[in-house]
Amino acid sequence: PEALRMLPRMGFVGVNVTIPHKELVLSIADTITDRAALIGAANTLTFTANDQIHADNTDGMGFLSNIRQTLPGWTAAAGPALVLGSGGAAKAIVSALISDGAPVVYVANRTRARADGLKEQFGARVSPQDWTRIPDLIGESALIVNTTSLGMTGQAPLNLDLSRLSPPTVVTDIVYAPLQTELLQEAARRGCETVDGIGMLLHQAVPGFERWFSYTPMVDDDLRAAILAT
Repeated sequence: PEALRMLPRMGFVGVNVTIPHKELVLSIADTITDRAALIGAANTLTFTANDQIHADNTDGMGFLSNIRQTLPGWTAAAGPALVLGSGGAAKAIVSALISDGAPVVYVANRTRARADGLKEQFGARVSPQDWTRIPDLIGESALIVNTTSLGMTGQAPLNLDLSRLSPPTVVTDIVYAPLQTELLQEAARRGCETVDGIGMLLHQAVPGFERWFSYTPMVDDDLRAAILAT
């Protein structure tokens, strides 16, 4: 907390926050947006002129913007969504999907109690599910979102039964290392539209950049290429 309080005095106008600090910063911030409070985590901090810390969560916005940029015309209202995982990113995405009109959001987690917690947090349109139900839910969902670290470089594979996966289901993975996860590759082989995770990383940063520098950066192919080259 002390180090964070020093940043505005050192000339910083804001910072992005990542795991495992997203929950902690809420207890330090002086003001919190409604969506950050609802989600229970913040990823964007803005420092005001009087050294106050303002906390927001733009992960959900970044998630939706990434899909819409890749698939213009897409809407969460198209049908049920299946979210794998129930961590901080999952909470932001579930909240965004509900706000965007998803009729139901299935949340599957290896620990069922954590999925149940999202229903308590976000309401009746969240449907907690056992992990073993995923193969059946895949066939019922218009959108599938992996928010777990499974499939990430250095982590265990996701290992899902995708036999019921077919178009027009959209599949997205917030993992971006590798950029094309095994989940996305198999979905593409089955003819489904896919959305990789690097766009969410870029789009979630746009609102903070706007607040800090009064300039709206464009998320385009050049920016994607520059980030992927680092």
